[in-house]
Amino acid sequence: MSNPTIFFPQTKQVEIENRPMPSPANDELLIETLYTLISTGTELTILNGGFKEGSGWDLYGKFPFSPGYNNIGKVIDVGEDVPRDWIGKKVASYGSHAKYVVSSIQHTRLIHRDIPDEHAAFFTLAEIAMNGIRRSHITWGESAVVYGLGLIGQLAVRFAKNCGAQPVFAVDISDERLRKLPRDPAIIPINSIKENVVEIVKQATRGRMADVVFEVTGSGPLIPEEFKTLKKQGRFVLLSSPHSATPNFDFHDLCNGPSITIIGAHNSSHPQHETDDNPWTKSRHAELFFDLVGDKMLDVEPLISHRDIYTNAASLYQMLLTDRSAAMGVVLKWF
Repeated sequence: MSNPTIFFPQTKQVEIENRPMPSPANDELLIETLYTLISTGTELTILNGGFKEGSGWDLYGKFPFSPGYNNIGKVIDVGEDVPRDWIGKKVASYGSHAKYVVSSIQHTRLIHRDIPDEHAAFFTLAEIAMNGIRRSHITWGESAVVYGLGLIGQLAVRFAKNCGAQPVFAVDISDERLRKLPRDPAIIPINSIKENVVEIVKQATRGRMADVVFEVTGSGPLIPEEFKTLKKQGRFVLLSSPHSATPNFDFHDLCNGPSITIIGAHNSSHPQHETDDNPWTKSRHAELFFDLVGDKMLDVEPLISHRDIYTNAASLYQMLLTDRSAAMGVVLKWF
């Protein structure tokens, strides 16, 4: 049986190739894909190419590249060491954009709630945003600024508000993205082209400035400006993986002088195993995400901007390369 798979043969090129049907190893599940969600940050960064030689992006984004890590599907077979009652269950995995994928139990999330498959496909991005919120140690009554309202930024705004942050300033240059925000008096949308972010934060916090800033634009050159909204001894959280260098960053004036704490929040910083001190693994965050969606405490439907069949992937990626400002969640259907 053939396995249609999206891949990038080289920079700015997208193709679908019929690859062999994968077989599950002893500890793996064979999954028939129902939906995948394009990660417009990571995947477009790879597709655009042009990384600095030897950088993390250069080491990760080798062509030909198989993109995707937001896969929702149904288990159709299992390896020898896996209980057969997994067969027929609906799961989320880091599987790529392909009709059939394999995933170890460790990296597979059982979808234990009756929620729309398209909504479940946001699970990886929710894990990333939740981890960043936890690493920020934001608490009730603190103020936060989220720079960049792609999918992770949108989720970060919502999760920060759920943690009691108030106000939460949501900053982007796209009015379309700003309109995707929940209508909530505690969430203040700011278009950084049309408005003065620093002055708005200063006025709304009565001069105290923000306790936490979340960087989710992925643009290194923007970072120094983002520090200007922080209070002394505030926290700056790198929730993005910047795809360019940050020139002219003065560590004395922006970091040491005001004693700012800079916090890395890559998805890999999740704990590998649950402990009493820190139970919040990737799987535990995914479980929480499914519960929030199932209990209607989180609505990701407004974040879906495009739905299409996987066979139209090449044209979708080209659209995103040209202008992704109006695109949010891009969901591919595989049946």
